[in-house]
Amino acid sequence: MATEYDAAKTAPVERIARVLAGHALSRNAEGDMGSAGAAVDDLWPDYAPAALAVLRTLREPSGRMIAVGDADIWDRMITAAIEDESLSD
Repeated sequence: MATEYDAAKTAPVERIARVLAGHALSRNAEGDMGSAGAAVDDLWPDYAPAALAVLRTLREPSGRMIAVGDADIWDRMITAAIEDESLSD
């Protein structure tokens, strides 16, 4: 039996990779699949490098982000998400 996907318990890289895969595959976005869930489950690892690129880009918060939060905490959180993925390789 397949494990049910729970975004709240999933690493950020996988979450982003799933969104990217869904966007590429689903008819609701740029793809042509009416129901892309199973394909996303199978193919999200192919999108992990792009997901890591997104996370690396987000390391630098925008001026507006800095205005409402702590840039050092943000950097540590994004770095931890990147390191989590690197440790699982």
